[in-house]
Amino acid sequence: MRYDLVIFDNDGVLVDSEPISNHLLAAYLTELGHPTTYEESVRDFMGSAMHRVHEIVEERTGRSLPADFDSTFHQRVFDAFQRELEPVTGAPDVLKRLVAAGVPYCVASSGSHERIRVGHRKTGLDAWFREEIVFSAEDVGRGKPAPDLFLYAAERMGVPSGRCVVVEDSALGVQAAVAAGMDVFGFTAMTPRERLTGVTGYFEHMDELLGTLGM
Repeated sequence: MRYDLVIFDNDGVLVDSEPISNHLLAAYLTELGHPTTYEESVRDFMGSAMHRVHEIVEERTGRSLPADFDSTFHQRVFDAFQRELEPVTGAPDVLKRLVAAGVPYCVASSGSHERIRVGHRKTGLDAWFREEIVFSAEDVGRGKPAPDLFLYAAERMGVPSGRCVVVEDSALGVQAAVAAGMDVFGFTAMTPRERLTGVTGYFEHMDELLGTLGM
């Protein structure tokens, strides 16, 4: 394998959370007077930290979201996760094979640490992710598409950025990885290839990933 560290995005790559969270986000924004479809939520917000939702809504409407927007939205998401969330098909096997091969990995997510933990516990992925290899946009000043989170994860893991590969399913995440000087493979289960510009390669099913990475 030609990389020393595999950095996984979380939502949509490890846990199948994007359909859940984007349906809820579109409904909540619409409820607050900002009509948003599921497709628009995926297009505009998938892969981004919460601050980007606030910024885009204010830029488009001149109005701020309520002070309790994040806490209310997260509670709705957590409740839905407890009912519906599953791991992405094939993700546990990929992690098992990385461990068996002795390949270091971590997760770098736009979601909060609490959101990551809730999702991992529900799906059983907490068995594969110790706290010290979980990184969140909360840990850095700027979320994706800024490179800060990926660079922070690489630094904490002790691996030069040029020896890292990122696994992403969002356009914002791909932009962040490219800006960090890392190779990035785009997961196209939800996002069309044409939106993942700048990737090193594509894969559609998780069981294709390790072959794509040269394992």
